Amino acid sequence: MEDSGAGSGPPPNGADAQDPSVRARLVALVEEWSAAIVANDVARMTTFMADEWVIVSESGITDRDAFLGYVASGDLTHSAMRTVSPSRVRVHQDTATVTARMTNTAHYGGRRFDADEWVTDVFVRRERRWLCVLTHITSAAPTDPPPEA
Repeated sequence: MEDSGAGSGPPPNGADAQDPSVRARLVALVEEWSAAIVANDVARMTTFMADEWVIVSESGITDRDAFLGYVASGDLTHSAMRTVSPSRVRVHQDTATVTARMTNTAHYGGRRFDADEWVTDVFVRRERRWLCVLTHITSAAPTDPPPEA
């Protein structure tokens, strides 16, 4: 399938797989979610996440409640997050993936962490809305400088 994005309800026969507005909507969702994370706004963050959302990182699997709990307590904050590569978007009926290279600055347990990562978000369309069910992060190779946005 070709790159695509989000829409408001599935068109017949998966027609949104080639719809640039669907692709653009999914890319915008990732940007809006990133802004909510940088704002450390738990209520806004939840609007992008399905109840069963998890994040997979080098330290394992963290579920939605634990992740949001870290943010709500102030133990985890973000001060920067930006996409530094074009997003690769694929739509397969009511499931979509968005993959891009992202940089972020987080603070956890009193320590600052600067990350350069490849991030894949898996979205499902429910009741005409896209919700993320899985985020998977992989550190970018240290020899690859982040591309200019």
